Amino acid sequence: MIDREGYRPNVGIILCNAHNQVFWGKRVNQHAWQFPQGGINAGETPEQAMFRELEEEVGLQAEHVRILGRTREWLRYDVPPHWTRRDSRGLYRGQKQIWFLLRLTGRDCDVSLRASGHPEFDAWRWNEYWVSMEAVVDFKREVYRLALEELERYLHKDVRFLRQRARRLCDRSGAELDLQLKP
Repeated sequence: MIDREGYRPNVGIILCNAHNQVFWGKRVNQHAWQFPQGGINAGETPEQAMFRELEEEVGLQAEHVRILGRTREWLRYDVPPHWTRRDSRGLYRGQKQIWFLLRLTGRDCDVSLRASGHPEFDAWRWNEYWVSMEAVVDFKREVYRLALEELERYLHKDVRFLRQRARRLCDRSGAELDLQLKP
């Protein structure tokens, strides 16, 4: 499904853990690292596509994550000229993406790169939220930067929420909690 401008609708996923580190997957048989992402099928909402892609690429289901936020508008990238093509659906220029920021509420061991018959990644790791993107294919780097910039505010709101929740728990029980939360 390509729009009139030549862009395929797609979702991107920034998955963070309790330490605000983000999930990076290594593309199968490549030395390219990226966030999970994938196309939106006909009749799917961006959120439905995000949950489907999350399960297919990372093996996580809705109960393993909490949505913290999403980009307000589509973020677009063009593919290199040798990848553009014209077919019965029109000219393919690249992808337009809605990005989601998710908090992992499950465990690291819930991640399964072999959840589908066609794995996208053969390795994964947690990285700091802002990390050099040299291992990301060059034509996607600007979209990654824009998504990280826009969604970072939700991460900070979630940390404040977790701290307030911890204070309320501490107040009720009278015991102190040691929550290793970073600012």
